[in-house]
Amino acid sequence: MKVGANSIRPGNLIEHNGKQWAVLKSQIITPGKGGAFVQVEMRDIKSGNKSNERFRTADTVERLSVDERTCTFLFGDDDNLTMMDTETFEQFMVSRELAGDPARFLQDGMEVTVDLVEGKPVSIELPDTAIFTIKETEPVVKGQTASSSYKPAILDNGLRTAVPPHISVGERVVISTLDGSYLERAKS
Repeated sequence: MKVGANSIRPGNLIEHNGKQWAVLKSQIITPGKGGAFVQVEMRDIKSGNKSNERFRTADTVERLSVDERTCTFLFGDDDNLTMMDTETFEQFMVSRELAGDPARFLQDGMEVTVDLVEGKPVSIELPDTAIFTIKETEPVVKGQTASSSYKPAILDNGLRTAVPPHISVGERVVISTLDGSYLERAKS
C-alpha cells in the first residue's frame, strides 16, 4: 500500500530500492530555504544494515503488508527483549534494535505490536504514550505555575525529560514514546 513519506513512523516496514526496510527513526525537517523533507533511519530486514534516506514530503513509499501480533513485553536485557503473544501465550525473543529508539520507553507488561514477515519479527511498535513517575526534579516554586518554561526531570526508568514547573517528585506523568516529551499529568 502506498503511503505519503510524511506519514512514515518508527516501527513501519517499507519497501525502497527493491529491499525491505524497518523504520527506526523518522523526522520531518523544514529547512529555512526550500521544501520540507523526511529524514528516515532504517534497517534492512534481511542483512541488518542500517541506512539513512531523505524523502520529500510529497513522495510516496510502499508500506509492506505484514502479520501484526499484539504482544506483551515481559522483560529485556542489553541485547534482547522477551515478548509473549497475547493470543497463543507463546514467548519469543527479539533484538532490542528492532524497537529502535522507543525501546527505552518499554515497561514490563506493556502491550506492543510486533510485525512479522514470513514468521520472523521485523519491527516493534509501542503505544503512543506511556505513564512514568517523576524520580527527580527541582522543587515546586510558588507562583511559577503560570510560567510556560519547563524544568528538567528524571523519570523512574532513568530517562530525562522536561516538565512544567508545577510537576513534583512522585507525580505520575504521561510521556510520548515518539520523542520523550511530557504530555500531561496522569489521571489517578
